[in-house]
Amino acid sequence: MDRLFEKYYQKVDRVSMGFTRYLAADIDFNNRLIGIKGARGAGKTTLLLQHIVQQLPRDHRTLYVSLDDLYFTENRLIDLTEKFVKQGGRYLLLDEVHRYDGWSQELKNIYDDEPGLSILFTGSSIIHLDKSRGDLSRRAVMYELQGLSFREYLVLATGKKLLPVTWDELLSNHVEIARQVIKNIRPLEHFSNYLQYGYYPYFLESSQVYLQKLAETISLALSIDLPALHDISLASIEKIRLLLHIIAESVPFKPNISKLSERTGVSRNTLVQFLHYMEDLRIIKGLYPSAKGISLLQKPEKIYLHHPNLHHALASQTPNKGNIRESFFINQVSALLPVTYSSAMDFSAGKYQFEIGGKEKTNQPLGKENSFVVFDDVEIGHQHKIPLWLFGFLY
Repeated sequence: MDRLFEKYYQKVDRVSMGFTRYLAADIDFNNRLIGIKGARGAGKTTLLLQHIVQQLPRDHRTLYVSLDDLYFTENRLIDLTEKFVKQGGRYLLLDEVHRYDGWSQELKNIYDDEPGLSILFTGSSIIHLDKSRGDLSRRAVMYELQGLSFREYLVLATGKKLLPVTWDELLSNHVEIARQVIKNIRPLEHFSNYLQYGYYPYFLESSQVYLQKLAETISLALSIDLPALHDISLASIEKIRLLLHIIAESVPFKPNISKLSERTGVSRNTLVQFLHYMEDLRIIKGLYPSAKGISLLQKPEKIYLHHPNLHHALASQTPNKGNIRESFFINQVSALLPVTYSSAMDFSAGKYQFEIGGKEKTNQPLGKENSFVVFDDVEIGHQHKIPLWLFGFLY
């Protein structure tokens, strides 16, 4: 246990406080059991350590541990927690919980047995509390950490202070918002870089090797995170890799389940399940006719890669600009509300419909109160025409 404290002190002393993710301001830390899930590389560990620096005592009352630490090959989390509480521990921060077998059951027992302990844990985006062995859904308050928004990327890349806008503000006052942003920064100067390598904070380490690292991160999610939470064989993982390769070369497309099943050599139901696994890992994004009642056996109307950087990391050819635009729009808006398939226009979000295109787009939704055209390559829109980059300011 002393070694765990030593590692914790070393990590918290090294954490940078120059930039904090949007989610830090959204979490209600008054809850006693809080979970943060997200894709690999989103910044969950940094968020935990920054929370310690900002709000918790950095002494024996607080402990940060990663559950993939070798300590847990011979020791149980529940035993560590009991000892920690007896020594005055009050704040337990657990990283990578999905890497620890039986994590949900032990967390449930710890929560019930230690009423004076506050627990903050992180895990893969694939975890579902209502399907875990220990039902934490009635106990834990869950949040998801998205990748960087375009606004967050600009803050990191330029050092400028840029505030997020609400959904209603964007739709009703986008012209004035864009004009104010342009006084401080030219967003289109940075937009193409963000679309290629700006979704995860590790672009700061090196933009040159970002795409290679992103591809490696996807590989680790499939080979480590997925088996940690689902009983899945190595052969099935290889089938998923083949399916991802097919998708990356074809997106966006309407999936023909029979043909995909034949190409990958798996049954229809298994194929749909594989698609849902990749959605949970935030690798692909399925577009459904409705946000309600999405079942494990329902196929999406269209399939996209989860964010634009993946087009550059996984596809062998130069990505289509139209695909990149649509992927960006879906990704940024989905952080706030579901984006669904629209037969009339490209997408629906709430009561609104959107058509995505370049600045030459001509099919304007004139006379349709809740319809908008979203234009690329323009700084400022007009009436129902909104610049694409501005949807990156929603969080």
